[in-house]
Amino acid sequence: MCWDDRVHVPRLRSLPVWQQDALIALVTWVAGALVYTAGIHRLLTSHDHAPLWVRLLELTALCGLELLRRRVPWALLLATAVLAVDIWISPSLPVVVIFTDFLYAATLYGSRRMSRVMIGVAAFSVVGVLSAVLLLGQEWRTAVLAAVSVLPFVLTPVWWAANVRQQRDIAETERANAGQLAKIAELDRKAAVAAERGRMARDLHDVIAGHLSAIAIQSEAALSMPDAKVARAVLESVRENSVSALEEMRAMIGLLKAEGDAETTAPARLAELSKLVESARASGLEVRVESTVEGLPLPAAVDLTAYRITQEALTNAVKHAPGGRVAVDIRVREGVLAVEVRNDVRRPHRADGAGTGLLNMRERAAAVGGELTAGPAGEGWLVRAELPVSPR
Repeated sequence: MCWDDRVHVPRLRSLPVWQQDALIALVTWVAGALVYTAGIHRLLTSHDHAPLWVRLLELTALCGLELLRRRVPWALLLATAVLAVDIWISPSLPVVVIFTDFLYAATLYGSRRMSRVMIGVAAFSVVGVLSAVLLLGQEWRTAVLAAVSVLPFVLTPVWWAANVRQQRDIAETERANAGQLAKIAELDRKAAVAAERGRMARDLHDVIAGHLSAIAIQSEAALSMPDAKVARAVLESVRENSVSALEEMRAMIGLLKAEGDAETTAPARLAELSKLVESARASGLEVRVESTVEGLPLPAAVDLTAYRITQEALTNAVKHAPGGRVAVDIRVREGVLAVEVRNDVRRPHRADGAGTGLLNMRERAAAVGGELTAGPAGEGWLVRAELPVSPR
């Protein structure tokens, strides 16, 4: 039998391998010594002619080999030699029982080829013993009894180990598959982040390009104006555009990659919010909008970030709350642009909170120094972003 599974020591599996085997060997030796001392070790004869010290020597040798039980096939071969000596003297119960652990270990810890060999040897041994006893025995009942006596000591440990090995291989395969799926999910997450940052980079390109174009035009005009006052006014406008461009870059450039494609499209702003609302209504949503930011000068990065967050929140509402009511509230309070999108049907909650849409919105909010929260609110789902419109 397998001592690994029968000895229920609470922390046995947490010990190093050599300590596990040493503990198994010690427990085995103590149990075998007690059996020999009690005189209940005989299997075939009623009297044992071998002295006790010979039996204990066999037991000590076999238990010493338990330290090598995972080294197949040497441990099994040496244990077989000890078993042969024991059978020559007179078969004893402790030696036979301990030998079954070597059969188990060879099947479980050996190579795949060794495991297959052990299964074949176990089957052949039963057939061989049965055939030998039928040829040499006096009656068939003796042959059947001999075969049945071999069955638990040979077939059982090999069958048990083969099943444990199969389950272990299945578990390792499942762990490997889970690891691969985790890697794929991480790659997908990184790809989503990279795609969103590329989109943000294009938006930033358009914002900065607009400021720099104005600077170039106004500075050229200032150089050609003879009137100092007019030139000063133009230069003040140039400075204002320069400062705005620098603020946009400080807000976003740290999170963007240098590379990107050459696509340049005009970034959307909250002034175009009505287009989003009409699109959402066309999809079946009942949308109510309250906004107090019309005409307010917002930083371009914050403006387009608020637009993108509102767009993503409405898209999620279309997906997860079709036909429901959505309330959009956008207002500025104490230097912070607050964007709230609430729908009346709770969208399915993800335990990890790692949906691509939420991830993109959080990336955008963080890029301008803000923060975003999303989760159940009453009977619905609320997305709230707070974006600073003035330096903190």
